[in-house]
Amino acid sequence: MGRLVPAVTRALDILELFLDGDGTLSAPDIVRRLRLPRTTVHELVTTLAARSYLVPVPGRPGRYRLGVRPFQLGSRYAEQFDLAAEGQRVARAIADTCDETVHVAILEGTDIIHLAQAGPRTGPAPGHRLPAHCTAAGKLLLAALPTTELTARFPNGTELPALTPHSITDPGTLRATLTDIREHAIATESRESAPAVSSLAAPVHDHTGEIVAALSISVPLPHWTQERRAELELLATKGAAELSGCLGCGGAA
Repeated sequence: MGRLVPAVTRALDILELFLDGDGTLSAPDIVRRLRLPRTTVHELVTTLAARSYLVPVPGRPGRYRLGVRPFQLGSRYAEQFDLAAEGQRVARAIADTCDETVHVAILEGTDIIHLAQAGPRTGPAPGHRLPAHCTAAGKLLLAALPTTELTARFPNGTELPALTPHSITDPGTLRATLTDIREHAIATESRESAPAVSSLAAPVHDHTGEIVAALSISVPLPHWTQERRAELELLATKGAAELSGCLGCGGAA
């Protein structure tokens, strides 16, 4: 790797400070947070403001917020971002670590669509659809829906299709399950999508914090121990956080 340029590094450090708090900072705030000389901060802030990376906050003298230029760069990044390709990259890394099957999926209607798949065992290929309520990824994505939208997709009294004898078929039972998922931010299923498979899923957030996809890990039932589940939860959360970071989620690890 080539040599890092200190001035560029400091400028980027300043910009990244604006991701926290209320998004506004003064030069003294920056000096205190980064422990940089006042003159250096003044020169960098002046340069960033001249290039529209920072702008003064109206009615709050001496304070700055992000300008239009970071938004333009972020918009261009979003246009070029390929969730399927990035999902495949992250899925492969997680699969290589745990030697299990990893999927990245999105919700469409009452189904999930797999965007990426990696691992040692054959599973639903990218583009494959499954009933969302039968899968860990699908239940996690359904749990993110508003109650009215969830009811519209799964009306009371409607029997849901089953993939195995263990699949949830009652909308009321599904809603109770989704309530628990919202509280724990992780979804699981055991033998609901396939007879001898269990899985868990973690949420992928976009730059607004909205859940837009799920990363799941599926394992053969004999592997589904409490210890193994805890390990896989950490891996799924890590992989989902990496994808969230690619989508601009500031809270991602």
